[in-house]
Amino acid sequence: MQDIEKIYEEYFETVNKYLFCLTHNSDISEELTQETFCKAVKKINTYKGECKMSVWLCQIAKNLWYDQCRKNKKLVNTKESELLNIQVLNSLEEQVISNDEKIRLYKKMQKLDAQTREVMYLRITGELSFKEIGIILNKTENWARVTFYRGKNQLKEVD
Repeated sequence: MQDIEKIYEEYFETVNKYLFCLTHNSDISEELTQETFCKAVKKINTYKGECKMSVWLCQIAKNLWYDQCRKNKKLVNTKESELLNIQVLNSLEEQVISNDEKIRLYKKMQKLDAQTREVMYLRITGELSFKEIGIILNKTENWARVTFYRGKNQLKEVD
């Protein structure tokens, strides 16, 4: 089995981004990411290699998030003011333009139903394949592909 530290270093960012997409809160996503890896260490013997390690970790992360929502009796907060803000561009001008575009995109995405929005987040920010998205959401690869396609079309119609 792979070294736990190597797994942590390789997948921390992916799991954290995924959780941020669900929580829209960097503190909660970071805390849940830590819990995800703690649980993964305890359950590493249950990992059978039938899916990518990142998919397995995201499944754990999603379940932890749902557990926390149930415990707190809260719904996932999807306010437009808590949009994902990833800064990947070098120049300040490009960042401003990029952030404005992201804000517009994520505002539009808030108008989608929860499942379509989750597929869109996983595909765009998580950079997961449709097969991986299907596994995480307990659906088929084709379902994920169709849902993403329909979501893209809905985004084109939203003003």
